[in-house]
Amino acid sequence: MTPMKSRLLPLLEKIIKTLAKLTLKRYKPGIIGITGNVGKTSAKEAIRLLLERERKVRANSKNFNNEFGLPLTILGNWKDTEGRLFWIKVILSSIINLLIKRKSYPELLILEYGIDRPGDMRKLLEIARPHIGVVTAIGKTPVHVEFFAGKEGVIREKARMISQLPATGFAVLNADDEAVLGMRDHTRAHGITFGYSERADIKISNLETQIQNRVPSISFKLNYGGSFVPVRMEGVLGKTQTYAAGAAAVIGVVFGMNLVKIAENLGAYKSPKGRMNVLGGIKNSVIIDDTYNSSPLAAKEALETLKEIKAKRKIAVLGDMLELGKHSIEEHENIGKIAAKTAKILITVGAKGKFIGESAMKAGLPKKSVFICKGIAEAFSLLTRTIEEGDMVLVKGSQSVRMEYVVKGVMEDSSKAEELLVRQSSAWLEKPPMYK
Repeated sequence: MTPMKSRLLPLLEKIIKTLAKLTLKRYKPGIIGITGNVGKTSAKEAIRLLLERERKVRANSKNFNNEFGLPLTILGNWKDTEGRLFWIKVILSSIINLLIKRKSYPELLILEYGIDRPGDMRKLLEIARPHIGVVTAIGKTPVHVEFFAGKEGVIREKARMISQLPATGFAVLNADDEAVLGMRDHTRAHGITFGYSERADIKISNLETQIQNRVPSISFKLNYGGSFVPVRMEGVLGKTQTYAAGAAAVIGVVFGMNLVKIAENLGAYKSPKGRMNVLGGIKNSVIIDDTYNSSPLAAKEALETLKEIKAKRKIAVLGDMLELGKHSIEEHENIGKIAAKTAKILITVGAKGKFIGESAMKAGLPKKSVFICKGIAEAFSLLTRTIEEGDMVLVKGSQSVRMEYVVKGVMEDSSKAEELLVRQSSAWLEKPPMYK
């Protein structure tokens, strides 16, 4: 970053934060805030889908969930930050919207609150305090834990949103995650829970997963108040998506929707890019693209989903899980043990990924079936030689590893990469992966 940019950045941040605060004061929208370590974007999309048929809503685009992204969502329906004049355009349009009140401004804002380091939540809450707070999942070893004093530090930072909800607000919490459920004791808001646990207010049950002709689907039941409705989602795969549906169902109940209407709206839900999306692969294979990011909980759930699905052979291509600090080796080894019971062939990518491979061999996966690669190119080359007709391939890794390059190399029609894969903008494509 040049000295000029480093001086201008704090000024720009201050300007857009001020404009965002003024915009909230002017339009007074309801705010639904979403945080957690797994499933934030999926929950956001499910909630958006559920409510947009009933209310005028806006949700953040892409990963607009930090000190710049949060204000951008408040200020307008911006899709990216590319172009020299972008920020000038944002500032001018925001000023106009303050001077001339727009009837088109949304009634509800659905905002992700992304937390990487201590103090991040406080900064975001200074911009916008939600009326409803949703916490998806934390997990045993949360991502970003290396920047905190430990897991408890991550929990405290995430819980700050819930503790600052108004007494008239709602805390929507995952009943299956003890750390999340514990936040109920630190808020004045009304707590409502979702999950598979019997203690959940909205209980998810009877999950079934299948893939037919490369089209995935999940079906399950939502139980609430002594009643239940079946939900079917086509083009969707994985348990994580049921949690997104559960969180959205709670929001629907809060806004007075009945279970039948909730199930009907959720039936149109589609997974965001890079979240357990099923794609056609070379040699008539099937690719499960879960490349957006990775963490111990997310990787475990992805492998469990792979295990449930019938296929000729199952191949797991797993990259590093980053920002785990002192827990890194242990958590990679844990994933290796799970992979050994799930995949016929395991390919790992990266310095940390090798611990997955070594652990899988210790857990009984034959050495000839484990391939430890230093980089993306090696993994892609190996996978193209290994794939056979009828194989099912799970590809997953942390964002910086850029495992979408592997998916692009083995997907049936790579010309659709921009449409189907994560991080395909020119700005992202200019950034090299951690391991080439």
